[in-house]
Amino acid sequence: MDPTTGPFGGRNDTLRLPASTRRRRLALLTAGLICLAAAGCGAAPQTTVAPGVPPATPEGTSVVLPGQLTWSDEFDGPAGSPPDPARWGYDRGGQWNREELQYYTDSPENVALDGQGSLVITALRDDSGSRICRDGPCRFTSARLSTAGRFSQLYGTFEARIKLPVEAGLLPAFWMLGDDIRTAGWPDCGEIDVVEHPGEEADTVHGGVHAPGHSGGATFTLPQGRSFADDFHTFTVRWTPEAVNFFVDGVWYGRRTPENTGLAGWVFDQPFFLVLNLAVGGEWAGRPADRTRFPQRMVVDYVRVHSWDTKPQ
Repeated sequence: MDPTTGPFGGRNDTLRLPASTRRRRLALLTAGLICLAAAGCGAAPQTTVAPGVPPATPEGTSVVLPGQLTWSDEFDGPAGSPPDPARWGYDRGGQWNREELQYYTDSPENVALDGQGSLVITALRDDSGSRICRDGPCRFTSARLSTAGRFSQLYGTFEARIKLPVEAGLLPAFWMLGDDIRTAGWPDCGEIDVVEHPGEEADTVHGGVHAPGHSGGATFTLPQGRSFADDFHTFTVRWTPEAVNFFVDGVWYGRRTPENTGLAGWVFDQPFFLVLNLAVGGEWAGRPADRTRFPQRMVVDYVRVHSWDTKPQ
């Protein structure tokens, strides 16, 4: 993957439903449309449901039951060591088409194991002026990892346990891209966002899909004013031939299907590879505020992929 040749990622506008309480989980669920990252767009029209009434969980997706483990990284290793090169490669550079402000590096200052079973992606201020981004000298450094050329899979359960940073101007994400991105380009290759988190929305994350002519997804909000920076949470996509379903900590909060996307062609029928990154700036997250503190860290406990299990769920 050439990191300087165009937008690989997605940014979303959000159609947000009000929070509703699930009795068993005490989690608030919201749903909505998400719009495109690379181009930017206006707010979607609002839709609401009655408070306290969660959206119906579609049959077959009420519980995440993974199939066989096909790929994982538990990030075990000495503090300061790089992520496993057999599993992850680096996207480097600063020429990103999303008004982002970071330069992605492979420096251990930006990406390394912590020696306690986690991967840490760190965003830092960079006042050296030595790195060039789209709009001039880069003001920040960070990291973006992918499994392109190393691992991809069609269908299954894709999940990561992550502690997300919460500050204005940050956009940490765990997402997937179609294997044919080099030949088809984006968004024709398709994109599945397992989790995206505009940093100032402390209690809210988004999941979604992007394809030609469509960007849509769902929104999840923690209960009682909790923050995603307070603890680790598990973000999961359950992907089958019929649908892409989204979960936080095992709680279903949305799905995309050929029917509710309105797509003439469903592009989510090829293997996708994985991406982890911590972006700074961009049209969705906005520019870091004066109060935004650095360094900022995205801490990943594990990433696991299971095969598609056709048993009823």
